[in-house]
Amino acid sequence: MSFLVFGLLGAFLVGCAAQNMQTPLGSFSPKTYPTGHYASKVDNFLVILDASSSMAEPHGGRAKFTVARAVADRLNRTLPDLKIKGALSSFGHSPMLSREKTQLAYGLTDYMGSGFKGGLDKVSRAGGTTPMTAALLAGIQDLSGAAGKIAVILISDGKSTDSSPVAAARMMKEKFGDRLCIYTVQVGDDPAGKSTLDQVVKAGDCGFAVNADDILSAGAMADYVEKVFLTRYIDSDGDGVFDYMDKCPGTPAGVKVDADGCPLDTDGDGVYDYLDKCPGTPAGVKVDSVGCPLDTDGDGVYDYMDKCPGTPSGAKVNSDGCWVLGDVLFDFDKSVIKPAASNILDNAVMVLKNNPDLRVELGGHTDSIGTESYNMGLSQRRVNAVKAYLVQAGIAESRLMAQGYGEVKPVATNKTSDGRALNRRVEIMPIR
Repeated sequence: MSFLVFGLLGAFLVGCAAQNMQTPLGSFSPKTYPTGHYASKVDNFLVILDASSSMAEPHGGRAKFTVARAVADRLNRTLPDLKIKGALSSFGHSPMLSREKTQLAYGLTDYMGSGFKGGLDKVSRAGGTTPMTAALLAGIQDLSGAAGKIAVILISDGKSTDSSPVAAARMMKEKFGDRLCIYTVQVGDDPAGKSTLDQVVKAGDCGFAVNADDILSAGAMADYVEKVFLTRYIDSDGDGVFDYMDKCPGTPAGVKVDADGCPLDTDGDGVYDYLDKCPGTPAGVKVDSVGCPLDTDGDGVYDYMDKCPGTPSGAKVNSDGCWVLGDVLFDFDKSVIKPAASNILDNAVMVLKNNPDLRVELGGHTDSIGTESYNMGLSQRRVNAVKAYLVQAGIAESRLMAQGYGEVKPVATNKTSDGRALNRRVEIMPIR
């Protein structure tokens, strides 16, 4: 009996010496994650920390337990603020801390970094046997109230002194199904331990195994945390709006977008600015596919500004969209068409031929010199001259209404020679 006590005391002293090795782990400044760029892909996590006597053994100039605690601590310091539940348990234990095989040091509760650290501070020494199976089975109970997805992280050298941690991992998987993934972090390089931890991961089906030495740096730990805990929001089209919020995916590079990820439409015409060839369209105006107001008659004047919709094809119009031929002017007391009028009449012929259903009125006018009856006849002779020109050019008489009005519709004063010259005219107007 005394020999047994002496042996246990010796193992305890050796463990203490190993745990007090001072080879530094190096400084650690955790990576911060951009706010809003990540979301949690798990709802709960449980870190199971091996605190058995084998963890007091040296590895790389320091106790494996020191490294294990550093992994748990750095993971805790790297985790961003997430609305998840967390827990920390341990197994083995120095008799100075606990005589229980397993112990829940923190949670399962709303995760807070300070709370997790407080739980980790309770597990300050390694000792005792390695009841890894019991720890995994206890984890089933520790997570019994967990809703949603679960990550279990086992930090250990992989040495187990009890029956079958792999079987226990399978039971845990059966209990929680696809909601649970198991991850292992091996401290040290024991081949048998690695094999055990790899099998535990395989039993969990969806986790992975790493070595502690590979995740101790700030960058490596950040990558580890991201793989286990986080979903990075993706912005596939690079417009600054994450895909899950983007109502207009596939926006071309460089295009300005609104909060929904849709290109700007400053004038509200339904055509994005980068496609809009007519920016600044007034509110309520109908536009075409490139954001320009409609011009139904194709006269170059937008419908919302066109005071003469339905202008014949090819007709010249003014700024109001009205057909402008120009009047056929005559010399005093004459009904002979002057050469200067040929362009006007030839344009009228073109418009009439392009619009076979179009009919026009030919309105004849005079100045006020002479009797009213004489001027009425003169205006009719002028109209007939224009009508004959158009008929000779191939326009059917049925499409031409010729009417003389005499001196009763002046467009200018008859008190000046210039005014009278403008009144000696034939107007060509479409009949609507």
